[in-house]
Amino acid sequence: MIEMVIDQRRRNLGGGLEVGRVLPFAQRRMVGPFIFFDHIGPVDIAAGMSRDVDVRPHPHIGLSTVTYLFAGEMMHRDSLGCRQPVRPQEVNWMTAGRGITHSERLETVRAVGDRLHGIQAWVALPIEDEETAPAFSHHERDDLPSWQAAGVRGHLIAGSAYGLTAAARTHSPLFYAHLDLGAGAVAEIPAGHSERAVYVATGKIEIGGSPVASGQMAVLNQDASRMRAVCPSTVMVLGGEPIGERYLYWNFVSSSPDRLRQAAEDWKAGRMKLPDGDDHEFTPLPDSGKVSPPLADQRRSGGV
Repeated sequence: MIEMVIDQRRRNLGGGLEVGRVLPFAQRRMVGPFIFFDHIGPVDIAAGMSRDVDVRPHPHIGLSTVTYLFAGEMMHRDSLGCRQPVRPQEVNWMTAGRGITHSERLETVRAVGDRLHGIQAWVALPIEDEETAPAFSHHERDDLPSWQAAGVRGHLIAGSAYGLTAAARTHSPLFYAHLDLGAGAVAEIPAGHSERAVYVATGKIEIGGSPVASGQMAVLNQDASRMRAVCPSTVMVLGGEPIGERYLYWNFVSSSPDRLRQAAEDWKAGRMKLPDGDDHEFTPLPDSGKVSPPLADQRRSGGV
């Protein structure tokens, strides 16, 4: 039932902010259209902490970023003029398309002190949508399709699953949901997609008798249909249809390495507009100009 288990790799993005990098992985670069998967924190931010924990303005092309929090708050600003905090069980969905820039600030968390904990995923766009117009949408907690059943509480973040459909616009077939399971609870894993995975943010589960612990992603075969919580657990379930190989450089994703080079040149030359009201600093292009298919440990100093 489990094809592979991927352990998160802890990465320090600077200023005390850590993520657990899950995707891409050397032996599994994508799950459906999901090309990046970062577990943010958990980290306690003290009141008055340095602004170094903020993620400065940086660019994206060819993908959608999906930010979802369990605790804390992040402030999103982008080059479309959008300014929107994301809080627990809310979704910030940003489609970069042909190009967008944004920042992710911890303004409220730094002001009062709080725990920051969440997930940021990247969803690669199909070839026909890679150069679509950039867009941003925010979906509040009460707007997310939710359900409860026998020790399971679920929130559908994107796509269609569990007989529900989320509001965020997607460009290819996928599903993405957050499940909280009580000890011993059994939850269904959505079927009907070629590629699926579950990620345990906290706790421990079993799939077909095989354990999956906190900080691990289990990539599933088509036989996997349910999971059981060994203890109270928070789990992300995700999947979709493959969209073909993608090249990855820094914050850029594309089916064309030439397009990545062009995006890097545009950012380096200052041809990409910075977020409105947040144009006093930016994240420089990394020194390495190598463009390659997604690799296990390609670090990005831009997005979370």
